[in-house]
Amino acid sequence: MQKPSSLRFRVSLLAFLCLLAAVLLLFPLWAGGSAPALPEYAATLSRVGSTGNEVRAIQQELKDRGLYAGEIDGVYGSATEAAVRRFQTQQGLAADGIAGPATLKKLGISVGAIPSATEENVYLLARIISAEARGEPYSGQVAVGAVVLNRVEHPSFPDTISGVIYQEGAFTAIVDGQFDQPIADSAYKAARDALAGQDPSGGAVYYFNPDKTSNQWMRTRPVIKRIGGHLFCS
Repeated sequence: MQKPSSLRFRVSLLAFLCLLAAVLLLFPLWAGGSAPALPEYAATLSRVGSTGNEVRAIQQELKDRGLYAGEIDGVYGSATEAAVRRFQTQQGLAADGIAGPATLKKLGISVGAIPSATEENVYLLARIISAEARGEPYSGQVAVGAVVLNRVEHPSFPDTISGVIYQEGAFTAIVDGQFDQPIADSAYKAARDALAGQDPSGGAVYYFNPDKTSNQWMRTRPVIKRIGGHLFCS
């Protein structure tokens, strides 16, 4: 039978070692640093069950290469997975059916990262929301912000908020003076909600007011939904 003092010593030693391990693990955060970077495979990847603009870009590229015959619907189903596997086999990649960084690079797809809610990003996004959607329902204001962010993520558009907003011909508010008007208070909240991931637009990358636009090409875009005076389109 162990002596009580010996048992207490072992328990104390074990507790000390656990505490030391925790300190070593968390010290970078306490010191103002950052946690160790996650390995590349820990990132969110397009795979069966994924939806959105990146999936549409994958489907379109595979279709252009004659490897995919389905609809460009932004839904990563079994047909998309099979097409990705065929492409990966052609390119000498591991045929796992997952569109990771190596597969996207071979496809020529570059997708921007989701912007963070920095003060600069909130301000710039609020300016375009206020200019384009002042007077629209609040969900419509968030939706306009979401369209900007959807474009950032989409391979066919610039990969920064400023790049999307200032892209030539992208927003009428840039040229008609609305962009320079005072920012509505609701636009700041809408910008933060959009940056936090809210997307009432349903993944749209375009929108327009059917009562005001003369752009016939815009009228050909598939409509996802209507919010207030705007039609949101893919």
